[in-house]
Amino acid sequence: MDELQTLGSFITQKRTERDKTLRGVAREIGISPVYLCNIEKGRRPMNQEETLEKIANVLILGKEDRALLFDLAAKSKSILVAADLPEYINERDIVRVALRTAKDVDATDEEWQEFINKLEKRIVRDKA
Repeated sequence: MDELQTLGSFITQKRTERDKTLRGVAREIGISPVYLCNIEKGRRPMNQEETLEKIANVLILGKEDRALLFDLAAKSKSILVAADLPEYINERDIVRVALRTAKDVDATDEEWQEFINKLEKRIVRDKA
């Protein structure tokens, strides 16, 4: 994630790339244009996960951009975990154990990348 990129600049960039107006996007997701403008200008954090989902859908974000949207929203509110993750983490004991184990051993980026690569291979295999 680019340290200088903000939730607002990301939404503005994607909205502009899709040739959508601020008012049009606000109407599609069911919020006021003023509220969306304040988010884009960095004057307000995004308050609801539901709104993030709507923005992701309206802006037709792919998997990576959707994840970045959630990460930037969390960062804008100084929340440590993106909004799309707590439910997954809380519903699966093994995920919490894995995260705590990784924390205890101070897992390296390389170890995490190896784990991610293994899971991504499964995605490819399952699609075949």
